Amino acid sequence: MVGIFLNARTGKRMELCVWFFRLFHENTIQGGKEMNTRLVSLLIIITFMFTACAPSRSLPMIANQNDAQKAEAPAFSGAASPQEAAQPSRGSAGLADMTASNGVERLVIKNANLSIAVNDPAATLNAIATLATEKKGYVVSSNLYRTTTPNGVEVPAANITIRVPAESLNDTLERIKAMVPDRNTDILSENVSGQDVTKEYTDLNSRLKNLENTEKQLQRIMEDATKTEDVLAVYNQLVSVREQIEVIKGQIKYYEESAALSMIAVNIQSKAAIEPLSIGGWKPVGVARDALQATLDALKFLANAAIWLALFVLPVGLVIFLPLRFLWKLLRRGKKSSKAASVPPVNPPQN
Repeated sequence: MVGIFLNARTGKRMELCVWFFRLFHENTIQGGKEMNTRLVSLLIIITFMFTACAPSRSLPMIANQNDAQKAEAPAFSGAASPQEAAQPSRGSAGLADMTASNGVERLVIKNANLSIAVNDPAATLNAIATLATEKKGYVVSSNLYRTTTPNGVEVPAANITIRVPAESLNDTLERIKAMVPDRNTDILSENVSGQDVTKEYTDLNSRLKNLENTEKQLQRIMEDATKTEDVLAVYNQLVSVREQIEVIKGQIKYYEESAALSMIAVNIQSKAAIEPLSIGGWKPVGVARDALQATLDALKFLANAAIWLALFVLPVGLVIFLPLRFLWKLLRRGKKSSKAASVPPVNPPQN
């Protein structure tokens, strides 16, 4: 519509310019007594003609604005899709350590890895699964299998991965560690890690907002479009934008659910699997360990002695020895001089 309006206005201006030119031509070919009066009128007409025929710079911008809006279709790269589904949403209070700092909520994903030794891995596996349900979480995966000890005995072992609300992470870990017979020796390893995804989460929300605005603009453009090819072009862009919106929503949901539900991976071993090798009451592994420790202690003693000798004994010995040696030489030189003075000269025999 804007283009048609511009074409109409341009045609009218051209007609007006032609009319002014004809009038100017008629005035220039006529002579006589009205020449002076017409000359002033012609100057005014020429000035107005140049003003009317001058090109407008603002109208093309208006004409192209609609086309620019139609061509505008920002492209956003899709984010990775979530790998695990979780039942609760972000509405819970355990959104994994969200704190307000400078007006920005921190979104932290916390996970834990635990390795323990128990008498009955199968029973412990079931107890951990029950604990996850009790904490309003769920079991992601579990595996019960058999392994062979260094003594050649087959014993059971298990792995289990659970998700629990983030605010229950520490309490759940304490409950699991309480299942071992001896917390000093049967907790083989423990690791708790946190990943701050605040920046990624904020960026995804900003991209989602921009894509939703673009979707609304494309919908309005498609409603106003009349040509079939224009409708198809806008529809294809609209489908692409909606796909990106769905991908970003999935990534946002994954971050929210991962922060709300912490993951705990537990490796369960049998106590028989970690016992040292024993042959008729003799434990060669323990003896070898003691011998190796004694060797390390001896090497450590020799290394410490060498360091003390190089950095303490030698410098201090030189500081003490050099002045004493100098004094001793002076004393010996003085004694030799006194002996030489006390000995009487020997007269040669007379013939």
